[in-house]
Amino acid sequence: MLGDIEENRVFRSKKELMTCLSIMSMRKKFQYKVFKSNTSFIVVRCVHPSCSWRVRANKLIESEYWMVTKHVDKHTCPTDFKTTRRRQATSWVVGECIKRRFINPGRVFRPRDVMDDMKQRYGVELSYSVAWRGRECAYENLRLGTPEQSYNLLPGYLHMLMQTNPGSVVNLEVTDGNKFQYLFIAFAASIQGFSYCRPVISIDATHLKGKYRGVLFTAVCHDANQQIFPLAIGVGDSENDAAWTWFLKRVKDVFGENPALVIVSDRHRSIRSAVEEAFPRAFHGICIYHLLNNLKTKFKSKNKELEQHYIAAAKAYNLQEFHVLFYTLCSAVPGAKEYLESVGLDRWTRSHAPCRRYNIMTTNISESFNAVLVKVRELPITAFVNEVRLLCQRWFQQRRTKANGCSSRMSTDVENKLEERRDRAQTMDVICADQYTFDVVDGDRNYCVDMALWTCTCRKFQLDQLPCDHVLAVVRKTQYDPYDLCSLYYTREFWCETYRGVIQPIPHISSWVVPPPISTFQLNPPDVRTVAGRRRKRRLPSMGEERTTPKCSRCKGKGHNRATCQNPIALRQSEPGPSLLSPIAGASSATELGHQTYPSPSMPPPVAAATAPPDVGHQTDPSPTMPSPIAAATAGPHFGQTLADS
Repeated sequence: MLGDIEENRVFRSKKELMTCLSIMSMRKKFQYKVFKSNTSFIVVRCVHPSCSWRVRANKLIESEYWMVTKHVDKHTCPTDFKTTRRRQATSWVVGECIKRRFINPGRVFRPRDVMDDMKQRYGVELSYSVAWRGRECAYENLRLGTPEQSYNLLPGYLHMLMQTNPGSVVNLEVTDGNKFQYLFIAFAASIQGFSYCRPVISIDATHLKGKYRGVLFTAVCHDANQQIFPLAIGVGDSENDAAWTWFLKRVKDVFGENPALVIVSDRHRSIRSAVEEAFPRAFHGICIYHLLNNLKTKFKSKNKELEQHYIAAAKAYNLQEFHVLFYTLCSAVPGAKEYLESVGLDRWTRSHAPCRRYNIMTTNISESFNAVLVKVRELPITAFVNEVRLLCQRWFQQRRTKANGCSSRMSTDVENKLEERRDRAQTMDVICADQYTFDVVDGDRNYCVDMALWTCTCRKFQLDQLPCDHVLAVVRKTQYDPYDLCSLYYTREFWCETYRGVIQPIPHISSWVVPPPISTFQLNPPDVRTVAGRRRKRRLPSMGEERTTPKCSRCKGKGHNRATCQNPIALRQSEPGPSLLSPIAGASSATELGHQTYPSPSMPPPVAAATAPPDVGHQTDPSPTMPSPIAAATAGPHFGQTLADS
């Protein structure tokens, strides 16, 4: 709130002065007009010709500040001159009034909401077009200017990012005419933390929804606590061979490559060629969920057994279990065997993979990261990058605090998983063969555990690097420490080291210090083909993907959820017994209040009805202290009737 106009009050700019005048006029229900205005002074008066209210302000010498030198704060205009429409309620003034409502990019504030808000706060009636333009003006404050200004601001922002976060890697590629082409960002904290994460990187791409569109490329992995750890982001023109190859080469330059590295993605053709070129030594695995959708589309099958057998076969640890499930799957769907084998069994099954995929069989962590940015992707480029930085900064701080507060040797998620496996191991019998070899009987099956080689015939111990149920059964009978059998990637120490780095904030644009070569660089937006009509914001479903319709748990309607439900909920009638708020037998008239029908006080009910026991919270036994039905019907609400949860 800018407050009221007072003599000798100083404003930082002429715009701030006019904003304060406009908001004050709306709040006090009057209108003014500019009588004189130039670069050195301004005089405003009330629009009524006989009113004495006026304000004069002068610009201070050698400064951008303005000071109020005269203020006649008395209106002599008629009281009936005031109206609900204000000439000062322009779009930019409305934007200044509502900009605090947009505390985050995900805030939904429709033009109709702007109209209602201005009506409630200032008593001003706006047209829909003014409300829409006012919302766009408020968006510009959040978006750091227009989309074109955002591209021009990007080089300076990237310079400040590298100054405040030393060690971060930023690459900006432009085309002829200084038009934006590619952007790559990897924070120094992410580069340091990846050394303590399992070497499995999930990559994915999603569309940006701003004026100049584009595609967002992401690379993420899992930390010790099974949470998303962002590695790098990239922005390109589209999801093609050149863009994917450029992005993955930058990822390789920053994070390196080793034979144990696994890249997990969907089956996009550009990704496969880019991985082969950028990571020739890494293993490229396929997301089993995307392959399942391709399978259902190709064979036009919605059989639930197909999905169950496929998922079980993909996640199977040992070859014997896989062959049984795979044979069942191929028997149910003719042609599935040739199709899945042509894809490559090692690319979508855990049992055939030459490298450890741990528990990352899908690109869900990439999809989840993209889902977090669903509203942020509507922002211009600089505001979008800043929101991604804020998200990573918040995640690092929260998880650093959680990791430092962990008292166990393993991360919280792994500790809970080990506890569940210990409980299942209690029912297993362990037969010792020698000092290191054990036979574990689990129901009607037995498994061989070799503590010298750290192996179990179920293969969970080898592939996940985490003790399985059978190993924990051996631990219960021996002196082995279960924590010594876990990979270092799951330990509290690695968890803390992952988030040791800090993503530093970037100061306000007014505090930036950018050298001339960068500050004078004019970055232009890319060339895009504008399509008529409203831009699509909902993504198209992938092949085989079934879009589900949400169902509200409050009103049981479809198309929305409980958080966005606006449907009225009717009152429920108590069962058993008659309701005290329903018309009493013998009454011929009633007064309707809301959704309930109350007995009219002018029509007394029969005596028989007065002697009947009331329904008070399903209570049927009459009590000598209970009021009569007549008093209950006329004095207050019915105790046996409840509102539906809302």
